[in-house]
Amino acid sequence: MPTLFTTPLTPGLVAHIALEAVNLQRGNTWVFESLSLQFAEHRIGLIGDNGAGKSSLFRLICGLDQPQSGHVYLPPAASEDAAPWVGMMFQNSDEQIIFPTVEEELALSLRHLRLSRAEAQTHVRTWLATRGLADWAPRAIGSLSQGQRQHVCWLALLIGAHHTLLLDEPFASLDLPGQALLRQEMAAAPQQIIVSTHVLDHVRHFERVIWLDRGHVRADGPGAQVCAQYEADVATRAAHAINKT
Repeated sequence: MPTLFTTPLTPGLVAHIALEAVNLQRGNTWVFESLSLQFAEHRIGLIGDNGAGKSSLFRLICGLDQPQSGHVYLPPAASEDAAPWVGMMFQNSDEQIIFPTVEEELALSLRHLRLSRAEAQTHVRTWLATRGLADWAPRAIGSLSQGQRQHVCWLALLIGAHHTLLLDEPFASLDLPGQALLRQEMAAAPQQIIVSTHVLDHVRHFERVIWLDRGHVRADGPGAQVCAQYEADVATRAAHAINKT
């Protein structure tokens, strides 16, 4: 039976997420076959074509999908009231945000603390004020731009105090100032961050990048090296496509 454990894969990897021999099938399609990965580095990028399995990998780590076989390992919680180890930002913020105001949405990330509604509201407002965003607390989500909604999703991850943040195409709906701000905040965040993106410049400097190709790991190594390999492969495929026309 597929299982999600909160114990480490091997001794000494207490703070690592790992997948062991994971098989994931959707309909008649195998998304992953015997996929094994460990995620130890502070900054990890995921790259690859559409349909390569990047979002599916995130959903497995979060427990939103369950494999047909194999295991997903998460580190054990430090206490009963600790935040979930993993937090995820979806590609589309409208699929993630469920409450009508910013402060209510951020308060959802504090549910593990078992605060009263008033306590959670105070915590959120104080936290936003420390970031210079006190006026955001009562704002209606419907009044925000798509980029601002994406920023709310990012704030929800930060206030939730997760150990690992999964960001699925986090720059897609951001303008250049928004991208610059997110990059700065990501660089300053103490959490482990795993980023799925088609914009290679956002992960080229990462210590590790994984190139997924139809559910398999095509390359895994330093960001600059793996991004260059992927770019070369894309250029080769594009040239072949042109030659066929």
